[in-house]
Amino acid sequence: MSVAPKIYFTSEEYLAIERMADYKSEYFNGEMFAMAGASPTHALIVTNVVSELRTQLKKRPCTVYSTDLRLRVSPTGLYTYPDVAVVCGEPEYDDKYEDTLLNPTLIIEVLSESTESYDRGAKFKQYQSVKSVKEYVLIAQNTPRIERFTRQNRSRWSPLMASHIGDEIELSSVNCVLSLAEVYDKVRF
Repeated sequence: MSVAPKIYFTSEEYLAIERMADYKSEYFNGEMFAMAGASPTHALIVTNVVSELRTQLKKRPCTVYSTDLRLRVSPTGLYTYPDVAVVCGEPEYDDKYEDTLLNPTLIIEVLSESTESYDRGAKFKQYQSVKSVKEYVLIAQNTPRIERFTRQNRSRWSPLMASHIGDEIELSSVNCVLSLAEVYDKVRF
């Protein structure tokens, strides 16, 4: 039995393919990984978070982006699509296409069964190498729970968790507050 060899791509080849593709893929170490579609609950939580952040940041120099804006983790070579990214100040892009962000201040991921360990582990480690990232937030889908990690220094992150529907969690990097009641509005557990 023969096994098909892995196909490796340069980052330039990945970007050329990705810009023409009908679906999104992550890229790391020369490999492309197709991304699965989101559940309705996942999509609703992302919509609620984007709405809340946009409302609070409307008159400030920060911009909220949702799932379709690619992020390049320059130090590691990862290209990925965070569920929500906020940039304070001028966004920096990888190239003239302005479709690959380089400098998020805040990154938010909504957890799913298939991505939770990656989002908590390897992906978080990758995000930590982006100097502009000040906070990382994980939002559970199946129960009211938001975990916030705030950068204390180059290698130390301080955690905070909120797990009651009446709780709020402060996002100090963007001077906003997420209410669990608003994040989980219309979500059925």
